[in-house]
Amino acid sequence: MSFTGFGVVATAALTEAVRRAGADHVEPTIAGNLAIRPNGDGGWLLNDGYAGHRFPSFAILVPGDLPLLTADPDAVRGYFEAVLPIVRSVADPGAKVVFGSGTARTAPDGMPAAEAHRRFAEVLRTARDTAAANDLRIVLEPLSRSETNVLNSFAEAVRFLDDAAVDGVDVVADLFHIRNEGESLDVLREHGARIGHVHVSDRDRLPVGAEGGDGLWRDFLRAAHDGGYRGSVSLECRWSGDPTAAEAEISRSLDLLRRAGAGLV
Repeated sequence: MSFTGFGVVATAALTEAVRRAGADHVEPTIAGNLAIRPNGDGGWLLNDGYAGHRFPSFAILVPGDLPLLTADPDAVRGYFEAVLPIVRSVADPGAKVVFGSGTARTAPDGMPAAEAHRRFAEVLRTARDTAAANDLRIVLEPLSRSETNVLNSFAEAVRFLDDAAVDGVDVVADLFHIRNEGESLDVLREHGARIGHVHVSDRDRLPVGAEGGDGLWRDFLRAAHDGGYRGSVSLECRWSGDPTAAEAEISRSLDLLRRAGAGLV
């Protein structure tokens, strides 16, 4: 066995194209998509388009206008307590929730790194515990410096979790960020037991196998597999704005992933 399935990170507008393309799963984005605020500053509600469906993983947990490191902790807790039950209502048992949310977790100018890490650890514990109460599992996504100044590499995320004694949280291996940070793929072999989820794309979030890509995704999947990861893999790419063209891109990318996965033993 290589991986348990291949899916696509998608908003509601792309969901049907993903399904028609034959994905094993859809990975909905949460803030402003699956969970919406119809009245602006009002409460969060489920986007009706997701009602009645079930999903094994989710992305983009926190909106950019909630500054996690400086907001009142009660406001942060209130957000998770409002939104994660919405996620639970359409989630498979034990579904993964990717905690990336670079804008929300960015430390303000002048905040020492140690303080930013301390505050983020508190936020992460709150998210983890609230998720667990809703039969969900938080997985932490390192993001490259183009998106945040807090936790930029897979190895750094592992050290952070260990130093802060945040247990029960695994790390997302995302090729886009690993590539941007120049991190060796060997980190996935060395810390394979810490991989909680995988996001894959070609160069600059191009679809896998697209013209202009460099094929590093194949080595990336091999490294995650060598590290012992056997869970699901989600494409997180920039697809065409035309739904028909996007469906064709997704179908081709999924086919390439499945062929590559079949060759991993």
